[in-house]
Parts: sequence; C-alpha cells; structure tokens
Amino acid sequence: MRDPMEERELREAIDAGERALSSLRRAQEKLNSARSWGIFDMFGGGAISGIMKHARLNDASRYLEDARDDLRRFQKELQDVNMVMNLRVEIGDFLTFADFFFDGFLADYMVQTKIADARENVSEAVSRVSTLLGELRRTLNDSM
Repeated sequence: MRDPMEERELREAIDAGERALSSLRRAQEKLNSARSWGIFDMFGGGAISGIMKHARLNDASRYLEDARDDLRRFQKELQDVNMVMNLRVEIGDFLTFADFFFDGFLADYMVQTKIADARENVSEAVSRVSTLLGELRRTLNDSM
C-alpha cells in the first residue's frame, strides 16, 4: 500500500495533466480550423477567409497560453512524483502581421507553415502528456 502523501501527489499530478491535455486539445482543434481556413485563403478565399483564419489563430493562441500555464503546473506536480517533462509550444506574432500586410501567396504559405509547425508541436505535446498520464495512472493503480 502506498503512502497517503505519495498517493495525493500522484492524484494532483494526474489532475494537472488532465487540465494540460484539455487545453492542448482545444488549441489543437483551433489550429486544425485555422489550417482549413488558411488553405482556403491561399487559393483565393479573400478577406473573410483571412479574418476567419486569424480568429482561429487568436483562439489557438489563448488556448496555448492556458496550456503553457497548465503544463507548468503539470511539470511541478511531476517533479513532486519524481518525473520530468519539458514541452514548449508557440505561434509567431510576426506572421499574423505579415499575412495581413502582404496578403499574398507567399505570406499565406508562411502562415500555413507556422500553423503546421504549431499543430505538430501540439500533437507531440498531447502524445507526451497522454503517455505521462498513463504512467501516473498505472503507478497509482499499482499502489492500490
């Protein structure tokens, strides 16, 4: 049987990981939507598609900020149970400006590339957090 303090730390780490995973998945949804709008924008979607794409990117940025905070909490909780995690997720602000200012295929392509990079980073973070959560749950269940 596991020490009650250790069990509490495991549960806190699991809760923090679930919050981080939720934030990452919301960001992932918005990045997927931004990608779709971006493809439409690249092939002549006009101002509306650009506005929709950037609205989705802004939403994704907010969720990524939440995820960053949640991941910091998760990392702190993992340290309490002797596990380590190092994740970083960002979207560049310059490309939002460049896309509106230069509004052409090259700028659209650059934004799509940045969206693809962000999607890949978020997917990797989702996978890593999911794996760590699985390990935490197994450790908790093994102690009961």
